[in-house]
Amino acid sequence: MPTIALLLLSNLFMTTAWYWHLKAGAGVPIARVIAISWGLALFEYCLAVPANRLGYAAGWSAAQLKITQEAISLLVFAGFAVLVLGEPLGWRQAAAFMLILAAVALLAWR
Repeated sequence: MPTIALLLLSNLFMTTAWYWHLKAGAGVPIARVIAISWGLALFEYCLAVPANRLGYAAGWSAAQLKITQEAISLLVFAGFAVLVLGEPLGWRQAAAFMLILAAVALLAWR
């Protein structure tokens, strides 16, 4: 469970680093946007690296860690897109997310 919690937190930081400026930073110079995003990404790395080490030490394969991270990333992005950017999610986004979840299930199944 610590692995998933750390991956979730790291994805919150990374999604914010990548997309916050689309609305909130629209008038901010690109150099400043990059600097702020790098600062946010530092926290993401401080969470993602331990998450992967803990998961690997607990018996997760690298592929399981990666696909789980991708599924969490899409979940976090979907929430960010709706709540922060005000963008609706349609059936195609839902279908794509379900396919990623199917990949997680495929790798988790032993």
